[in-house]
Amino acid sequence: MPSGKAKPSPASRAAVKVEAVTPPKKSKSAIAAPSAGGTQAITSKTVKPDTEAKARKEAKTVKKSKAPLKTPVVEKAEKKVSKKKKPESDDKALVKFDPLQRYLSEISRYKLLTREQERDLGARVKEQDDKEAAYVLVTANLRLVVKIALEFQRVWMQNLLDLIQEGNIGLMQAVKKFDPYKNVKFSYYASFWIKAYILKFIMDNWRLVKIGTTQGQRKLFFKLKKEKQHLIEQGFDPKPKLLSERLGVSEREIVDMDQRLDSWDVSLDAPLKNDSETERIEFLSTESESVEDQVSKKEIELLLHNKITEFRKKMSPREIEIFELRIFSDNPVTLQEIGDRYGISRERVRQIEKNIIRKMRTFLRSEIPDFASYSEDTDAE
Repeated sequence: MPSGKAKPSPASRAAVKVEAVTPPKKSKSAIAAPSAGGTQAITSKTVKPDTEAKARKEAKTVKKSKAPLKTPVVEKAEKKVSKKKKPESDDKALVKFDPLQRYLSEISRYKLLTREQERDLGARVKEQDDKEAAYVLVTANLRLVVKIALEFQRVWMQNLLDLIQEGNIGLMQAVKKFDPYKNVKFSYYASFWIKAYILKFIMDNWRLVKIGTTQGQRKLFFKLKKEKQHLIEQGFDPKPKLLSERLGVSEREIVDMDQRLDSWDVSLDAPLKNDSETERIEFLSTESESVEDQVSKKEIELLLHNKITEFRKKMSPREIEIFELRIFSDNPVTLQEIGDRYGISRERVRQIEKNIIRKMRTFLRSEIPDFASYSEDTDAE
């Protein structure tokens, strides 16, 4: 039967259904497909973000499960490594590394000792040879070495750590020799050992050639210039004689030390000029014999010895005895002793001796062609 209201067609039903399902913001794909299939596309797009999030969570859980489990010991080790990270390189630092400042900061950690502590530690070192007590005495007085080394820095004018090192050796020697029962403060006693080692180091390394080898030279090394300046301030002329009286050394030592301090070392092998091949040593005179003279002298002595051996074969037994006891003897016997032995007079012995020398000179001149060149030395002998 026909009614007052018309029934909706199937196409209108589908359009109403699409409007109910789609969200307020419609995508281009949803608008392009208003058919029944469009509902499936719209529903699939709304569900896709949830599935992707789930997939990501599952992937993270898989990665976490593959990583090894860390034990508490490993975690502690990693924390220590992270704390001990290497500092930045010195190139990136604002101030360059100074070994002297580092050393001073290190020795400042050690505390100073009281008089009673020094006495107790010194007694332990002396009686028991306690190394720990000696270590405490040394480390507590390292700042004393630095103080003394700074006083000699004006003379040394080079690396201060060299003086500190030598002073530390003197400090260790003072610990060995210290007597705590003599009522002397250790720092006062050790200062002499420290100064002695520093002074010896400076003198040994002041020049390539040592300038202080004797006690008098060591004394002059540090006192000569001071005494000169003191005399000038008093209005005196600092001559070697006055300086020797003031310092208690000879004038020769004053002159030698003054020349050493005012001059510098010169290499004898160095050339005289930059464009010269002549060396300084070629102009030095010497009183000793050269190598050539020594070799020639030995050859002449050997030749004379062989020729005299041949000459002995031509002499009689009496002439040989006179030759050995009078001519070639370091302690010749008297003419009277030889005359008493053979029953002849002293004059006869002298004549025989003179005849032997004449025959020997004639023989050597005939055997050695250039004997005349050194015959004067032979006559003198």
